[in-house]
Amino acid sequence: MTQVYLKKKISRRIENGHPWVFANEVGKVEGPLEGGDIVDLLTHDGKFIGRGYANPKSQILVRLLTRNKSEQINEAFFYNRINTAWQYRIKIGYQENCRLVFGEADFLPALIIDKFNDYFVLQTLALGMDKWKPAIVSALEKIFQPKGIYERNDVPVRELEGLPQQKGFLSAPFDTRILINENGLKFNVDIENGQKTGYFLDQQDNRRAIQHIVKGADVLGAFTYTGTFEIHAAHYGAKSVLGLDISASAVEQANQNAALNGYGDICRFTEVNAFDVLKLWAKEGRQYDVVMLDPPAFTKSRENIQKAITGYKEINLRGMKLVKPGGFLVTTSCTNLVQPDLFLEIIQMAAKDAKRTLRQVVYQTQASDHPILWGLENTHYLKFLIVQVI
Repeated sequence: MTQVYLKKKISRRIENGHPWVFANEVGKVEGPLEGGDIVDLLTHDGKFIGRGYANPKSQILVRLLTRNKSEQINEAFFYNRINTAWQYRIKIGYQENCRLVFGEADFLPALIIDKFNDYFVLQTLALGMDKWKPAIVSALEKIFQPKGIYERNDVPVRELEGLPQQKGFLSAPFDTRILINENGLKFNVDIENGQKTGYFLDQQDNRRAIQHIVKGADVLGAFTYTGTFEIHAAHYGAKSVLGLDISASAVEQANQNAALNGYGDICRFTEVNAFDVLKLWAKEGRQYDVVMLDPPAFTKSRENIQKAITGYKEINLRGMKLVKPGGFLVTTSCTNLVQPDLFLEIIQMAAKDAKRTLRQVVYQTQASDHPILWGLENTHYLKFLIVQVI
């Protein structure tokens, strides 16, 4: 097996548990190296660290799969890893709908698998993982006997690995618009054309967290996508709910979801640019009991981090101005590049500019079927905050 040796001063980070090895951290490579090959990783002086897949065309040269020297990377390896991930979800109470595999946090770097009752959506985001797609599909078939498997590999990050963007069936074709249950509500999920894998499972716990603050409230939601937070608000007793999104198809699906759950008379969704509307309405003096903000990630790269900080501050400033004194702001950030301390600092800056005082009610991360692996920053990405705005 080809052996990859780290430079002398690099070993510590990798030895402490990080699974990524960047090309500039490698001292030498002994043996042939083709994209996707399984290689052994060693310290500069030849001590075994782990085994993983490599791609000489990627900035991340090696991604580790195991640190057990006797463990071979084969079809059985993927079956065991996926089954272990499933047993973890069972233990923590996520079975009907869940993120079954969360990449590095489940020791399967660059692999995402979402489970929507009997249907599965997967992403193989690196060449080395993409090569094992048949083994992954085989494992899913053996463990679950699924009704359908679909790949959503239509993501730009694959191009960094020399992979094409693509999507399609990995099982017999099926209707890709499926119905799921969450917190006593029903939602249509479009796993072929929806964002990411079709639905944001990572917020399912956070959607329950609003149940007390929305009772009898006039609620405004921005960046609603298909309306899950807003429909939860209606379910938990909101008096009126208005949702805003720039996507016509998302608004259409949100209105359908509201009607599906019998809340078409309470929830209304409209197609607008939330950035512009929130600013205008704040100037007009409109106010709501609860304002909910669930914006997209404002940056995918560290080079644009200041742009993200500015964006998050501005949108939260506008949101706070629309909250009645004593009302509540629900706000989130989904980029791991804005870590928790920075996110809370941004909210505080917005409050200062809005001349409002905040009282924290709830602070949470993503649902625990998206586990956070300590020492791995990119697994801790979602911040969810409820504050009273005084």
